[in-house]
Amino acid sequence: MTNSVTIHPALDGGIKPGDAGFSGGTLVCACSSRPVKVAIKGQIAHNHACGCTKCWKPQGARFSVVAVAAHENVTVLENGDKLAVVDPSALIQRHACKECGVHMYGPVERDHSFKGLDFIHPERFEKGGWAEPGFAAFVSSIIESGVDPSEMDGVRARLRELGLEPYDCLSPGLMDYIATWTARKSGALPS
Repeated sequence: MTNSVTIHPALDGGIKPGDAGFSGGTLVCACSSRPVKVAIKGQIAHNHACGCTKCWKPQGARFSVVAVAAHENVTVLENGDKLAVVDPSALIQRHACKECGVHMYGPVERDHSFKGLDFIHPERFEKGGWAEPGFAAFVSSIIESGVDPSEMDGVRARLRELGLEPYDCLSPGLMDYIATWTARKSGALPS
């Protein structure tokens, strides 16, 4: 590591490759008593570092680590009574533990290209093997959480050093997916 800029505790020491045989696991909140547990069936998709101000980040992290799973592959196993939606008006209905604050899963339920997906924080898996992050999204948004704009060149350099191309929106593939969904919905492209 040549750049000392911190990104996230799960990434700062280098990105661990995922296991092609990963078939899911259990996400666990940070509570020592009655932790919330959520099962995720199958591998996750679109794992990335996210700089937005809505995603949950561990103490001291500038970015979250967030991925998606199909909604039907997400099941609350234990202590779901501790969950509450952070912002009912948001597109992503982030269900967080009311005690420790960890966001456990966030379904997209409105008519949107991401409908049917749940956003999760894979570093909360009890065991490793989940698909590694592949890019960084909403990088400039970390300024909104208090990062001095003069630090951004170093942040982007560190993300690239980790192998995460920094974007100030989503990756080109996801932006194409959203635009295609919008074009099909409007009739500009056939369904």
